[in-house]
Amino acid sequence: MNFEVIPAIDLRGGQVVRLRQGDYAQETRYDSDPRDLAARYANAGARWLHIVDLDGARAGDLSNLAVIEAMAKAGMHVQAGGGVRSEENVLRLFAAGVTRVVVGSVAIRDPKSVAAWMNRHGADRFTIALDTRWRDGYWSLPSAGWTEEETRTLDELAPWYAEKGARHLLCTDIDRDGMLAGFNIDLYRHLNQVAPKLAVQASGGVRSLEDIRAARNAGARGVILGRALLEGRFTLDGALAC
Repeated sequence: MNFEVIPAIDLRGGQVVRLRQGDYAQETRYDSDPRDLAARYANAGARWLHIVDLDGARAGDLSNLAVIEAMAKAGMHVQAGGGVRSEENVLRLFAAGVTRVVVGSVAIRDPKSVAAWMNRHGADRFTIALDTRWRDGYWSLPSAGWTEEETRTLDELAPWYAEKGARHLLCTDIDRDGMLAGFNIDLYRHLNQVAPKLAVQASGGVRSLEDIRAARNAGARGVILGRALLEGRFTLDGALAC
């Protein structure tokens, strides 16, 4: 399995934005048109694009579906999520050209349904998003755009999904997201121990090419790059060379 460098585009109101630590009140809006930005990433050689519908993540619908469909025509494989709460949402994203659907809140709240979707449509067509925050000695799993706390934990669900045949796991350390503080390498080493069969995508805080190399050395099979690319901390060409 290849190590994938995956640029990310977060959407809010059809525009490119980034949040700090998932806080909707701490938004940075960028001038780039999301379609043009996707095309630039494709021209730079990216094989995959990660799209987050931030409106959908909080509201529980596919608020930016038309924009996602347009971006899926840029020539890359697309994994997209945010607001996926039902199999109908999954099918709408597939119809829009999405290769892999990212399931987050529903993967925490209703894992049996997600396992059934994987059985029907193929595990390779889903990325399980277990974004996490360290709380009182365990990795908690906030949902609904990281605005609601849940009772299940990362150490409970990551192995469970591995046993059910999941292949791809996206895990963001929420406290590092958008902070340019570097990946939480200990988190990815931990995931490699508790769920070694999962291809883990590291997300949250990348600031340098060395962070990408460190995540790979810790066992991650991919990295999600957001703010660092948008602000020119390094080039996508340089990241792909890692």
